[in-house]
Amino acid sequence: MKKLLIANWKMNPESIAEAKNLFMDVKKVASRLNGVETVIAPPYIFLAELRRLYTGKRVMFAGQDVFWEEKGAFTGEISPSMLKNIGVSYVIVGHSERRALGESDEIVNQKVLASARAGLRAVVCIGESTRDHTDGAHLIFLAGQVESALAGLGGKMLSRIAIAYEPIWAIGKSAEDAMRPFELHETVLLIRKTLARKYGKAHAMRVPVLYGGSVEKENTLSLLTDGAVNGFLVGHASLSGPKFNDILRVAHSA
Repeated sequence: MKKLLIANWKMNPESIAEAKNLFMDVKKVASRLNGVETVIAPPYIFLAELRRLYTGKRVMFAGQDVFWEEKGAFTGEISPSMLKNIGVSYVIVGHSERRALGESDEIVNQKVLASARAGLRAVVCIGESTRDHTDGAHLIFLAGQVESALAGLGGKMLSRIAIAYEPIWAIGKSAEDAMRPFELHETVLLIRKTLARKYGKAHAMRVPVLYGGSVEKENTLSLLTDGAVNGFLVGHASLSGPKFNDILRVAHSA
């Protein structure tokens, strides 16, 4: 399985010129790495123009969010087919910042199902705000997020899913203060066991499990090898071409 690295630019940068410069910096490196699939998730308004700057297969594009209806009177929303039709392959669903704005588990589930039906690969975000080491409450919470997000999703559609684990308490910290690899490995095992209960072990092992939360060059290798993840959902570091390229290079060589 190739490593999957997703650059979530969030509400950045401010202009198409800056977006093009950042994309071209990353493309120079990402297009040469056959061990990594690089996915760029810029703001919606930049997607179509950036998509025209690349015709290969090693760099893909993602929407940062999506709506669950295909068309209609839904002001401000973007449908899965709209993203698909401009060459987008992935979509981030259920990010903690969307959940903080009121997105429920039920809404996340609707978006996952709509995205999968449209042929997009849904990157389903899960994550706890605090980690309770006493009774494992955070593990129960995470398993519940996975189960609710994939409710109604048949086994044939599981190939259109990736799980991105983003512990909210680790976001914005340095590599030294981010999640320790053995804790991450524990969580990856939980995610795979949760998937295996519903879809079987063979199917569960084929779902990419990503990590997001203060990913930097310094902790990339340990999180991949000791943390047992298949890649990363990178926020802040993806806004710097050199920093993100460093993460790509380490992931490629891991």
